[in-house]
Amino acid sequence: MRVVVDLNRCQAYAQCCFAAPESFALHGPEVLVYDAAPPPERRREIERAVQACPVRAILLEVEPEEAGSHG
Repeated sequence: MRVVVDLNRCQAYAQCCFAAPESFALHGPEVLVYDAAPPPERRREIERAVQACPVRAILLEVEPEEAGSHG
């Protein structure tokens, strides 16, 4: 599983930080820091973060063998 954030698109609304606080954090008012390779057990919260982003800046890439392990 891989997370990519388009930092040119991100407007620091911080919805991802609320949806997946272990994977996303704001440092200061505009600097987003995130885990680009979170463990599989965080997949649900990452998916919530993807859905919560108002500017659709977050992309979640899942390997085919991981796709079936979504619980």
